[in-house]
Amino acid sequence: MCLSRTTGKVQWRRSVRAARREARNALNHRAAPTAVTDGKSVFVFFADFGLAAYDFEGKQRWQLPLGPFNSQHGVVASPIYADGRVILVCDQDTDAYIIAVDADSGKIAWKTPRDVINGYSTPIIYRPARGPAQIIAPGSYQLTAYSIVDGEPLWFVRGLTCQPKSAPTIAGDIVYFNGWTPGNDAGEQVELPTFAEVIASADANHDAKLSQMELPQPWQPTGTWRAIDLDRDGFLNEREWTFFRTRRASRNGVLAVKLGGSGDVTDTHVLWRFEKSLPDVPAPLVYKDVVFLVRSGGIATTLDAQTGKVLKQARLTGALEDYYASPIGVDGKVYIASEHGKVVVLRAAGDWEILAINEFDSDIYATPAISEGKMYIRTRNTLYAIGSSN
Repeated sequence: MCLSRTTGKVQWRRSVRAARREARNALNHRAAPTAVTDGKSVFVFFADFGLAAYDFEGKQRWQLPLGPFNSQHGVVASPIYADGRVILVCDQDTDAYIIAVDADSGKIAWKTPRDVINGYSTPIIYRPARGPAQIIAPGSYQLTAYSIVDGEPLWFVRGLTCQPKSAPTIAGDIVYFNGWTPGNDAGEQVELPTFAEVIASADANHDAKLSQMELPQPWQPTGTWRAIDLDRDGFLNEREWTFFRTRRASRNGVLAVKLGGSGDVTDTHVLWRFEKSLPDVPAPLVYKDVVFLVRSGGIATTLDAQTGKVLKQARLTGALEDYYASPIGVDGKVYIASEHGKVVVLRAAGDWEILAINEFDSDIYATPAISEGKMYIRTRNTLYAIGSSN
């Protein structure tokens, strides 16, 4: 759908025929991924279909079917654009990959496998002082940078959780990333035996794989068997057990990582880590040298962007709700939209204070956007343009 930014009137509307019905979380919409533009075309992704490109008059330029996908909650990362290419991360429990598509032709420029499981984070572009642009993509247990030229992995950081949902944020020469998964807060880690040790003690029929009946209760997943049976065959193989074992031992956290390097930079480039009262979905906001975090339940935290020192942590009184949209900063204020349609306005400082709470007509899951002096807020029912009419 294309709307006039001046009047909000619909200019054109197009539909894409779904090839199938992908799995999705109840909070997700089949059109959850955000569209992206290069100034000439609009690129959209639907997990039920794939990628498509339209010109500004609504004429389809090309389409690229993708999938089906093997993801418990659906593939929901948004496409991004850089240097003539549309980039899309397709993380899933088997055969995950990152793909670059030529923006003009819709042809695949490169496709790089990713050894990850389901993830829901949109990548970000980093432009170093020298060399081509890099794509920084969170994934299960690590953050990886790829060359935009050929998709070659360049550097990575270990220490993430298994289901990244937040997008990374770059400020200066530092990338900030939040990762939170249930059961991975500090003190909840469980050390599980290796696959060889489990097979030796629990593989009753000696078939070199594990059924749910064979797995002793202390080693059973806290959630569903489906969540760890990645290929959905009813058994656990070595790859599946290794991912499960890593998940139980991993720790939630916000990481600040110095950009650049080569290979594994975990021990050399991680500047600080913070592990208390973390967001689930909202990305960190870095504004005026302060990191702003918002957690469901209405807990806001500010950190010094350079050191990770806590500046303030308190409840957003009047909006103690769940949060899925990321905070944004503009004109010395921070705006935070809650699930149930309250937009909290903070004074943008380490010792923030609430300036106002504005209520909208329905739930908000999308992050507000700023463009040419206007703020666009999308609720479940309505798109609002807020700002001067000039």
